[in-house]
Parts: sequence; C-alpha cells; structure tokens
Amino acid sequence: MAAHFDRRLRKAAVTTTVAAVAVAALSASQAPDVTADGNGRQTTADNVPTSDTPSAESATGNSPYYTDLPPLNSPNPAPTTGTPTSPGSSEAGIPATVLDAYKKAESELRRAKPGCNLPWQLLAAIGKVESGQARGGRVDANGTTIGRIIGPQLDGNGFALIKDTDNGAYDGNSSYDNAVGPMQFIPSTWAWAGRDGNGDGKDDPNNVYDAALAAGHYLCRYDWNLSDQADLNRAILSYNNSQDYLNTVLSWLEHYRRGTHEIPDGTGSLPVGRSDDTNAGASPSPGRTSTSTPPKSPGTTPGPSQSPSKPPTSGKPTDPGGPSTSPSTPPTDPAPPTETPTPTDTVHHLENAGTTGLTATAGDTFAKKISARAETKAGEAVGKVRVRFTVLGDTDAAFTGGDKVAAVTTNASGVAVAPALVAGEQTGEFTVRATVIGRTVPGLDYKATVTERVADTLTRTTETELTCTPGGEFADPVEVKATLKGAVADKVAVTATLIKSDADPTENDKGPYFKDADGKAVRTLTGRKTDAKGLLQLPKLYADDAEGTYVLRLTTPGGGTLDVTLTVAKAAEPTPDPSTDPSPTAPSTEPSDASQA
Repeated sequence: MAAHFDRRLRKAAVTTTVAAVAVAALSASQAPDVTADGNGRQTTADNVPTSDTPSAESATGNSPYYTDLPPLNSPNPAPTTGTPTSPGSSEAGIPATVLDAYKKAESELRRAKPGCNLPWQLLAAIGKVESGQARGGRVDANGTTIGRIIGPQLDGNGFALIKDTDNGAYDGNSSYDNAVGPMQFIPSTWAWAGRDGNGDGKDDPNNVYDAALAAGHYLCRYDWNLSDQADLNRAILSYNNSQDYLNTVLSWLEHYRRGTHEIPDGTGSLPVGRSDDTNAGASPSPGRTSTSTPPKSPGTTPGPSQSPSKPPTSGKPTDPGGPSTSPSTPPTDPAPPTETPTPTDTVHHLENAGTTGLTATAGDTFAKKISARAETKAGEAVGKVRVRFTVLGDTDAAFTGGDKVAAVTTNASGVAVAPALVAGEQTGEFTVRATVIGRTVPGLDYKATVTERVADTLTRTTETELTCTPGGEFADPVEVKATLKGAVADKVAVTATLIKSDADPTENDKGPYFKDADGKAVRTLTGRKTDAKGLLQLPKLYADDAEGTYVLRLTTPGGGTLDVTLTVAKAAEPTPDPSTDPSPTAPSTEPSDASQA
C-alpha cells in the first residue's frame, strides 16, 4: 500500500500497486462491516470518511504499519481474495507480558474514563498492526522492548514531514521525528499523551505497559464511546489516518474478540508486509523492525523500503504504452494542478469567542468553557478547522477526563469550544492556549485562576472545657467541623493562632502552645485541612508556667471563624472533710491548781 502523505504529497503519489490492492481487499474481507469496491478501495458500513487528523496530530504521525491479517482459520472467516499463507498458532496468540499490559490498560481506563468503553482487544489490534505485538513479545521482565522499535524518519521523503521535537531523546534523530515503541508514538504526541503504566515513575514509549496505557488515553481523549461503531472508527483513524489502516485494525479487533490465547514472551511471529512495501508480504525494512541503533541521518539516501512510493524526481510522466515521442522534441512537463486552499489554509488568526472570568474553587469545574473563533484576515468565520487547547503552567487543572490537551473542530460559525475545565487542588493562575492545528498563526492565551476552598462556619464537635495546669498539657484535643452554607466543607485550610485577646489578634508570646517537629513551642499552625467529613483535629496543646485565660482563634478562607477559650490554672486545694478531721480543743476556763494556790 502507498505510504500516507499529506494532501499535497498524495496528489503526486504513484498509483497503488496491484499487490497492495489485493492486500487491501483481503483486509476488507476480514474486517467486520467492511467491503471493497471494484478498485480495491474499502468502505465501512456507516461510510465514515477518512479522519481529518493531520500527520503531526495522529499518534503515529501516519507512519507505515504492518498489513499482516488474522489467520484464515479464524472463526467465521469471510470470503477472501488471493490465497495468503495461513500463519501458525503463534500468529494468533499474544505474548504474555504484552497481553497483561493491554488488560491492565483496559482496567485503568474503565476506572478513569468509564464512558469510553475501551476494550483491551482494540489495544491488541493496534499493537499487532503497529509492531507485531512488540516484535512477537520481545520485552524484558518490566515490559520494555529488547532493542528499540523505530519507524522511518518522517522527513517528507515518501512520508509526512515532521521535524524533530524531542532533540532525538526517544528516536535518536535530532533532525526529524520517528515513530517509537510498540505502539509507535511520535515524540511530539508522546510529550502529552505519555503515561506511566507500570508504576516505575517514568513514562517510556519503549515500555509496553506505558505505551498501552497512553494509547488507551489517546483513543478516549474526545469523550468517544468506543462501543459505538462510528466513534470507534474515528478513534482508530485518529491514531493513523488511513482507511486501509482502519480496516486492518478492525479485522484484528474482530479476531481477538472471537478468542485468542497467551503465548510465552518472545515466541510471537515477526511482522511482515509493511504498508509502504512495494510488494505485499515483503520483509519489513530494518528501520521498522528490531534495531537498537538510531535511524539513518537525514543526509543518507533512504533505501527502497524506506520510500518506495516517492514520486519520480524528474517530474516527467512515464507511459511505456503510449505513443513514442521524438528524441528531438522532449515532452513538456504538465502544468501543476491548481490547488484549492483548505479551510485551515485560510485561517489568519484566532479570536476569543466570549470567554471571560475563568475562576473556580479548587476541585470544582469551571462554570464557563473556553471557546475560540477561527477567522480569515477579513474577519470571516472559518469552519472545519481543528483547534488545539493546551493547559500550560504549574497547575494540576485539566480538561474533563484528566487530559491536558484537547483538539476540537470549529463549527459553521468558526467556533471551537474546549471540553469543561476542572480545577485541581493547586491554587493560583495558569494559562490555556489555543492554536490552529496545521497552521502557524499566533496562539490565543486564556488566563484562569484556581482559588482556595472556603467555609463560612466553624464549630467545635464537643463542649468539654479545655483546662491545664502550669507546665502541663491539655487532656482533650481541639476538634472542629467546617461547613459552607450548612453543607460539609472538605479540604478547607484552617489556620489556628493563639492570640493575645479578643481585641488583639496578634500572636501571644506566653501561655498555651503547640509543638513543632523538633519539640519547639509554636503558637500558629497553618497548612491543616479538613477531611472528607469537614473535620479537623488539632495537635495536642501544652502550657507554660503563666496562668490565665487564653484564646485560640481558628479561621478559614470564606470567613469561617471560631474562638476557643483555654484556661491555665493551678489545681484547687482539696477541701477537708469535717467528718474525718478532729475538732480543735476549746481553751479551759477552770483555774489551774497553780492559780488557786
């Protein structure tokens, strides 16, 4: 099959080979609800068109992929054209570690994005088409591929043109990008789609757990419901923008849904028949199979397998069956066709479509959605343009579903509305930037602010008097509950300060105190937050030798205030019991013998 070009390259692409048509027809015959027309072109039952996703926006950069098809002895196979070789059992099985990665990714997506309904079999189908299940499961114990899987450089020479975005960190190429890893992410996509799937603290496109989880989030990023065929088709096309690719993935998806089995790591079959091979079923080029070395430098002439569909450099038509041309009269080059500008080509700038006042309390959803309007130089609206919204800055805010990036197509009024923005727990300002995908025009920035959670009331949970002797410690802790308009206020920050008096809120320098981690006296506590029930218990209180009545003041953002009275006094002297104490002897009034004498 021909490699995937952008719109201009496709106009100059060579005619698809007969062998490629045969493979395409076979792919169509094995895919559910897919047919092939008389020219070998595939159509789906719901006639979903090829995605508008440009190369730089697809997961793979629309890189080549493997065209291996499910075994012909799969359940209920449809009639096929041609007689390809039926693979062995290893072809139908999935290596153990790779299969585990797909199932773990499905489980995580069921939790994080339940409405997406991502099946692990879809990840398996894409993994099969992209890398032959990590080259037959050649991974180590942690799921990292043994040797990098790197696609051809995307230098516009038979492929899309995507200049380097990672300084060669992932693909070893500092001039152009290459698709990398078992799910074949291009570095620019991995930069925002990458995930840590095996819990090692890193997101590595060469690790099958990381790559599978990233692929799952990528396929679920637009609130697509993958149990719906139309959304499923759109998601697959966004991964690699090719109808042939869609049909091949669907055929493997159907095969895996009907049953598969686990095989040992490293025993899977190596993939053959890449989509850019000139002969269907030819061995894949070294750039797409096992390699631990970086791809050739941009100055190296690519081999036939790297750019088989490159248009003739001379620009002269070749028609051996046509009439001969006199040697003295060379044929005239045909005039290049006049190209009609795409909607994206006409965009001059982006305008704010009425978004103001982007403020939300921590943990809440912003009430307003961000919207941008694509316009021509004359200010006219441009529809059917893809706009990317990106959350920037030191913030944990994200769009619904946890994604930091969202791409939306403008409507007939030229307006693209981003998904709902959800504030995280981190307060402060951040930026959301809107840019036109496939067009270099200045971005449009929106400032957003996350404010602290608030409470308007604080109350003690008990009415116990808080007393202590000089130099002692208070027996009962202080526990309070925060509410906002009568409802529980969770995760609200509470400040506790021992003040001098009701009239003087400055910090006291004597009386009760808390202890810090080093055991030193502190009389102001910050950074304490209420729990899910709105409750907060303060640390133990101690007293110095100064007797008196003291005030502990607690405050919250939003106006919640509570004063708690603390008493430091000596213990009262015990009162004697008259029934046990002897009565004092009254003085005698009788004269003594001496006085009588």
